[in-house]
Amino acid sequence: MTDGSDRPSTYVHEALELFAGFGDREALVGGGRRYSYVDVAAEVRGMAGALARGGVRPGGAVLVMLGNAVEGPLLQLALHLLGCRTMWIAPVTSRREVDDFVRLSRPEAFVYDARTGGGLGAEIAAGLAGVPVLCLGPGGAGPDLTAADRDAAAGLPGDVPEPESFLQTSGTTGTPKLVHHRESFYRQILALAAGFRAAGVPLLRHLSHSPMWLASGQITTLVNLFSGGVLFLREQWDPAAFIATVGRERINSTFVTPPMLYEVLDHPDCDGADFSAMFMFNVGAGPAAPARLRQAIARFGPCLRIVYGLSEAVVITAQPGLTEDPEHPERLRSCGKPYGDVAVEIRDADGAVLPPGTDGEVWVRTKLSFVGYHGQPELTADTLVDGWVRTRDIGHLDADGYLYLVDRLQDRILTRQRSWPIYSRPIEDVLAGHPQVRAAAVIGVPDEVAGELPHAYVVPAPGATVTGAELIELVTAELSETWAPGAVEFVDALPLNRSAKVDKRALRARYAAGSPADPVGSPA
Repeated sequence: MTDGSDRPSTYVHEALELFAGFGDREALVGGGRRYSYVDVAAEVRGMAGALARGGVRPGGAVLVMLGNAVEGPLLQLALHLLGCRTMWIAPVTSRREVDDFVRLSRPEAFVYDARTGGGLGAEIAAGLAGVPVLCLGPGGAGPDLTAADRDAAAGLPGDVPEPESFLQTSGTTGTPKLVHHRESFYRQILALAAGFRAAGVPLLRHLSHSPMWLASGQITTLVNLFSGGVLFLREQWDPAAFIATVGRERINSTFVTPPMLYEVLDHPDCDGADFSAMFMFNVGAGPAAPARLRQAIARFGPCLRIVYGLSEAVVITAQPGLTEDPEHPERLRSCGKPYGDVAVEIRDADGAVLPPGTDGEVWVRTKLSFVGYHGQPELTADTLVDGWVRTRDIGHLDADGYLYLVDRLQDRILTRQRSWPIYSRPIEDVLAGHPQVRAAAVIGVPDEVAGELPHAYVVPAPGATVTGAELIELVTAELSETWAPGAVEFVDALPLNRSAKVDKRALRARYAAGSPADPVGSPA
């Protein structure tokens, strides 16, 4: 689109103007390279020119397969400078899912990282007859964008369509979907970053393990760059490297999932490590056990910030400065209050709003929401209702507006004998509160008498002697017999999906493959 003059105007043009104002300030660090804002602006323009010369047309649909490489933000901005529709998929996506995405997206160009995803990338490229292919790194199926001529932006178009993105969901609820965001989404991120600057928020030095194919990675990356901070990108999660980087680079902001937080807390390097610069230690993408949050508060201080969001509505609630409030100990189970312009309602199955304290489906409304699922109009219509997003999460609001999540809608444990649904979160919190338990996950499994019963998977602490029977007794005592697991199975680790969330689909598959020989025994 244009701004009424001959100069095209997208959110990227505004971002490039911001970058010019930030000058030689450090902007982006990763893969052994450090970029200033001047470097980032030059790289974005130069990469856009290289893409155009490589056959990427303005407004074209471009399939992108890339991890958390330092070129990710540059590539996103370069493609959007051309007004392209970016279709992001994860390098760890299964071939069946890739085929589905190719069918849905009908790409007019393909970009992949030949350094880390060469095998699958080359296979995809081979199946895209007549489609331009470009690579990051040498030896791929197309020209290497990292070696392309960066002489300004020669040949860039004078007018482009509004850029769009289609981002992959985490796959928690089944086959991942392509979530559609228009340019208005990115302009809201610009506004959010402007609010940070106006409020005098300290410049972020953010350590990110969230790739651009996730909505959380997009907003994390762009808020940091648009506010003038420094973004540190790491491809692989490693708790020792995380701890070392936080101290060495004076990291003051990061985002981890609960399993990642537990690994940091349990790592021997955590004792005595320097976290003194940290002021925004974000934890999200799943429920964190209150017992582990207490450990984190004791270790890191009141810098923890619980956040909740979805690919469809990226920022929903936040609870910053997390501490243990003696007057409200239950708030360690809360994901906070609505953030910014977000409105939250709890509704029943008929869409009627429920009062505080009553569990129902969480509905949200925000300008940072998606516009639909690409190629799935029926699912879009069922999820976006009169401007509200149905989250498929179950929870309730308290009288002060704090949101508490108890389960995913499809993860409720349904029984014939009980007159109310059973949820996994309260059971998991009790189990994880035992001093000899590091982590726990609960699923519903078939039972001939009850219909379904909770089945618990527990990761014991080293040297643990607690038995499954003792943990079942603990849940019975703290909740009631209604919530007691039918069995406890000890495991070395909980499976994680590509977003580092506990993968309950994998746990259900494990259970279906065969019941454990000693489900209420002791840890090995």
